[in-house]
Amino acid sequence: MPNDTHNPNLRSWVESANDPATDFPIQNLPLCSFLKEHDGHAHAHYGTAIGDQILDLTLLWEAEAFPEIADEGAPGPAQDLLEELDAAFEYPHWMGIIDRPELVALLRREAQRYLLDGPAGGQQGRRLRQRALQPIATTNFLPPVSFLNYTDFYASIHHATTVGAMFRPDNPLLPNYKHVPIGYHGRASSVVVSGTTIRRPAGQQSPPDDNPSAGPGFGPCKMLDYELEVGCVIGRGNSLGEPIAISKAAEHIVGLVLVNDWSARDIQRWEYQPLGPFLAKNFATSVSPFVVTTEALDPFRCDGWSRGPGDPEPLDYLRDEHDRSRGGFDIVLEAFLLSKEMAAKGAEPVRLSRGGLKGMYWSFAQMIAHHTSNGCNLQEGDLLASGTVSGQAEDSRGCLLELTWAGIDPSTGKPRPRRPIELPTGEKRTFLADGDTVILRGSCEREGFRRIGFGECRGTISG
Repeated sequence: MPNDTHNPNLRSWVESANDPATDFPIQNLPLCSFLKEHDGHAHAHYGTAIGDQILDLTLLWEAEAFPEIADEGAPGPAQDLLEELDAAFEYPHWMGIIDRPELVALLRREAQRYLLDGPAGGQQGRRLRQRALQPIATTNFLPPVSFLNYTDFYASIHHATTVGAMFRPDNPLLPNYKHVPIGYHGRASSVVVSGTTIRRPAGQQSPPDDNPSAGPGFGPCKMLDYELEVGCVIGRGNSLGEPIAISKAAEHIVGLVLVNDWSARDIQRWEYQPLGPFLAKNFATSVSPFVVTTEALDPFRCDGWSRGPGDPEPLDYLRDEHDRSRGGFDIVLEAFLLSKEMAAKGAEPVRLSRGGLKGMYWSFAQMIAHHTSNGCNLQEGDLLASGTVSGQAEDSRGCLLELTWAGIDPSTGKPRPRRPIELPTGEKRTFLADGDTVILRGSCEREGFRRIGFGECRGTISG
């Protein structure tokens, strides 16, 4: 539940953090990892975002700037805690800390205490403040955690219905959709941090519709797409053979990130039957640099899931009343496009869609409970993504596959030509072109609390 760290009246000595429009006020403090230059070489450091700056937590830990955590000379639990944190700060990606929610909460509170508006404590304190900050715009980010495994779900019923209607107009949802969280195992090695250039994939593609006997071809993807998603990062895992009960699933989530699960639609169309996505998905998945912690998100909890009239109730292992009432997150999600020509002319990115995570058919707790129901062991640093987040309105659809879909022509029974998106430069897009940059953003607002955000998840397509 909301606590004193969410107090909307808290202010920071980092002035940009007090801007009402910032994603990173002192009430947020997401986790990140970045490369820090040291005498001609670089090391990975832990950080947190504050306003338009990154606070170097590794530097502050080495400078013993968190005196409230423990007294270094104290015996017993305090000394044990210090030794654990000392060891954990040697890891590059928050590993060794995110599996201990009490340590994450403790560091967040200490960082907040350090950042509270007030005097620096003399010249030495002022110098430390200067050394501990660096601009977000010039920071060389690493993935926020080591993503050991990656699973992508299909949790938006609106996305599933719209895409299903493209192939099965009379029966968009398959019979299992309302009974089981659908997902597939992705490729963790190609999960990349925001800002990484995305190379257009090549692959085998189906024969042309007008000449099916020609056989498949091989070449660059012609229908490259983005997918607007949110991912939960697993902190504490489970032992092999021991499922996680849905009532305990939320305890295993350290925080959420923005996810762009890039998709090669033409490659997928040919290869997905009968085993599902493969080369159409494993070439790249982008994540935002910041893990917004579940503690920071507590004020923005909402219904985890709901069912319409006539929909079946989840089976017992997927049903929990606390998850039903507070297992969701009220996050507004937006997708933007900036073409190479727009960038050259100094134009602003154009918004493609605006929707939200609230109202997803399956919650993250249900995904975790189902994922482990057969005894599968989740591990520290695993990424579980929501799948494309789409709403009922056309302008809330989370990918170009949906945004440009014009439906089925009833006179022919065939799909109508796609409706291209027109850009301010006069360019048109049905799918992504080389040089296009996709930018995903997410934010949370609620009366009585400070607005918080996720920063950006962006990637540019290269040929």
